Amino acid sequence: MSPHKVTNEQLVQFVLGELSCERAAEMQAHLRQCAPCRQTVGRLQSLLDCAGRMSAVPEDEHVVQSANHEVLLAARTESENQSRHRIRSPVALFGRMIMKKRITQLAAAAAIVVAAVAGLPLLGPLVGESVTFAEVIRPILNARTVAVDMILGEDETGPSFHDVVKGSQIRRTVSNMSGIAIIDLDAGRMLSLDPEGKSAVYVDIQGPIQEGTRDYLGLVREIVTRLNDRPDLSVTELGEREIDGWEARGFQVSEDNTQLTIWAEAKTALPRRIEIRQGQSFTILKNIEFDVPVDDALVSMDVPAGYALHDAELNMRGFTEQDFVETLRLWSKLMLDGAFPESLRLEDLMGQMRQLGEKVAGLNVRGEEKMRLGMTLWRGYSFFHTVAHQGAYHYAGQGAKLGESGKAIFWYQPQGSATWRVIYADLHAADVAPENLPK
Repeated sequence: MSPHKVTNEQLVQFVLGELSCERAAEMQAHLRQCAPCRQTVGRLQSLLDCAGRMSAVPEDEHVVQSANHEVLLAARTESENQSRHRIRSPVALFGRMIMKKRITQLAAAAAIVVAAVAGLPLLGPLVGESVTFAEVIRPILNARTVAVDMILGEDETGPSFHDVVKGSQIRRTVSNMSGIAIIDLDAGRMLSLDPEGKSAVYVDIQGPIQEGTRDYLGLVREIVTRLNDRPDLSVTELGEREIDGWEARGFQVSEDNTQLTIWAEAKTALPRRIEIRQGQSFTILKNIEFDVPVDDALVSMDVPAGYALHDAELNMRGFTEQDFVETLRLWSKLMLDGAFPESLRLEDLMGQMRQLGEKVAGLNVRGEEKMRLGMTLWRGYSFFHTVAHQGAYHYAGQGAKLGESGKAIFWYQPQGSATWRVIYADLHAADVAPENLPK
């Protein structure tokens, strides 16, 4: 029995006499060779002996129920102190198993509560594991500042974002665009900067668009802190693999429409790569640095010196299906000579956004109209991003031509609706029952 195959639960079962004779003999042989496991077994046996000595206390049903409540409270507190993950905490694990023994429940409860309150390290880290989920998520939960690269798409050739995050403020740049966005998530506002034209504009991003401008590491925090509150959620260990020349250990959490995978360096337990799948979109977080120095001016919502501020604040609230339809129209006319994109993956859209913006900038129209068209593109993109996040959509525009009235190119199911919305190549839309959707 190698150290890497011995679990804390097996050690508890050994101390409680719940292993078969064959397994117990294997464990005894293992303990003769493994000092960490011997120490763990010693701590467990001491706690069990303590509970046994206290077993003379007369049982009272009300008192026992109260003690059991304290056990659960101690287990919950200890679990929260271990960064709120769903890998079994030592106090909770031992508490559940010790109640199976024929000793006074009150004595066991009291012993466990004392151990929890005193901070007794019952089991310590998982035996044989160099990295635990609690260690991995600790910097994610506690870092005051973060610098991170985000890549859209699994093949890592898509556009990348670079975020510098301090509190609720983000400085975001995009690899294929020259602009800079300063985002204040708490206020629901964004300062968009054009370094080439030295212009600035404030954008109201309150509402669903905030989901698309969010701090992605913040999304990771939200998922891992919900683990204790959602009994249907659990952490799956993925084992070890080599990533970019370093040994990594992986953990995965699936929640509704989101799958989160964290790869941490085996030597340091620091997260090195995080993968987020939401519906049909896939985002990779890498080059993650925690608690980096960030000057307040870098994430300031004040317009930098030398920039001209646009006189009207742009509104990104209330984007609609019609915004998306107009985006498809512009994309088809300006980029594809009347055809539609091969796909609507977010990474593909973002990859062409700069080129599309240049097409709009080259139109022989007034500046206000260019600004309106640019905002239409972003509103349409935001509508699609929201639909894609929900997951219930299908795109079939490849090969279709603008104006084909009978050709369905996009259909989605609005939240709470029994019917679907279908958009056709002539860009009219209709409600369709699920049984009548295009095949």
